[in-house]
Amino acid sequence: MATAELMDFDEALERFEPVLGFEVHVELGTKTKMFSAAPNDFGSEPNTNVTPVCLGLPGALPVVNEQAVRYSISLGLALGCQIAPSSKFARKNYFYPDLAKNYQISQYDEPIAFEGQVEVELSDGSIRTIPIERAHMEEDAGKLTHVGTSGRIQGADHSLVDYNRAGVPLVEIVTHPIFGAGTDAPELAKAYVATIRDIVIGLGISEARMERGNLRCDANVSLRPWGQEKLGTRTETKNVNSLRSVERAVRYEIRRQAAILAAGGTITQETRHWHEDTGTTSAGRPKSDADDYRYFPEPDLLPVVPSAELIEELRAALPEPPAARRRRLKAEWGFTDLEFQDVQNAGLVNEVAATIAAGATPAAARKWWTGEISRVANTRGEEPSALVSPENVAALATLVDAGTLTDKLARQVLEGVIAGEGTPQEVVDARGLAVVSDDSALVAAIDDALAAQPDVMQKIKDGKVQAAGAIIGAVMKAMRGQADAARVRELILERAAQ
Repeated sequence: MATAELMDFDEALERFEPVLGFEVHVELGTKTKMFSAAPNDFGSEPNTNVTPVCLGLPGALPVVNEQAVRYSISLGLALGCQIAPSSKFARKNYFYPDLAKNYQISQYDEPIAFEGQVEVELSDGSIRTIPIERAHMEEDAGKLTHVGTSGRIQGADHSLVDYNRAGVPLVEIVTHPIFGAGTDAPELAKAYVATIRDIVIGLGISEARMERGNLRCDANVSLRPWGQEKLGTRTETKNVNSLRSVERAVRYEIRRQAAILAAGGTITQETRHWHEDTGTTSAGRPKSDADDYRYFPEPDLLPVVPSAELIEELRAALPEPPAARRRRLKAEWGFTDLEFQDVQNAGLVNEVAATIAAGATPAAARKWWTGEISRVANTRGEEPSALVSPENVAALATLVDAGTLTDKLARQVLEGVIAGEGTPQEVVDARGLAVVSDDSALVAAIDDALAAQPDVMQKIKDGKVQAAGAIIGAVMKAMRGQADAARVRELILERAAQ
């Protein structure tokens, strides 16, 4: 894959105005699929969560999942949308190797929710309003695994199809074109997807785990010279599955498109694939317009006609909006503006909240998530939430607070938890990492350290208490960092006082 020419980001924004658009797909956490009784479970053996409907077998008829409809209405309301008094399903036709019936049941001209808006907060505290065009119900496609050296379709020897995901309930949230983002465009993209994630988690309708594909973003980017009315040609970077990647993909596309336009070239309207390892996009397929999908009404499903009473029932059950929730949590946790901003910018408000709910102090929860866990996640190119659960982080913090672990030992325990060795306590037991507080073991180590540095004790007796640091350091080294440093100091000073 040839390396694209890129323009400096600041120069690109001086010459061109970015126009954004996002299509966020949210998998709903129902027990069964959108149109069949097949289980909606992640991680099952391939092609086990299927029915004749999932497999597109002749004569198999779809039946709408009522819970998925309720979830979709709740999401529409949370997005500030109007709920359609009647909406219908349509068939979206093109070749799907991962949908056996060769079309997707979606909604086209009559979506269940339309015309809303979402407030998004940026790192500087400014608020941007994102206009929502529609939120419509559909089914997910299956999963293709490309077998070959690269793991991608390019150069694959063959592909395997898993229909477990085929038919999983989805809501696709489509924005209107977003103007005025300017240099904030990459951050706005990340903040918008994070806000959608917060909303669906707050509603309890999806786990929204991006690394599992519960929530995916297609990012549309086009550029036009400043002052031009006509929109530029857009590209659609497909299925970006982390907040960090959404931000990087938008930044990359702005730089790539700007270089092409500045050189007198034209942008191809196409889908693009995001490559996490290189931080680049590559061409997919020419982007189809709606006419190319040959939409027509789904003949096997009746329109969805929710009652006014149901809509008001779901409206009354809506949770606290994300922005209001963040303000409340900041006050409850006692964080400064900077401390809370660190958590929010890292997209870790939910993880910190869950860790505190599991028993950690706010300070400890923030420290571990924005510190060591984020560092490891950045090294791996993964989301922090994909590495460790809030419950395990809380358990780790509890072991530190109890004096069972030092911070240094706790980092080793965290390493074991991330590696799949068990809970923090199980890792401590298996690796033998607990702090040694037994006086007899500590005294023996102190005696060895004093024997190697006989002059230190006299210095301490002469009032140079800081000299004890040399013995403490030697004891910690001898005991692989597992000595209780505070107790070692006490024992040394007790020895000096004799």
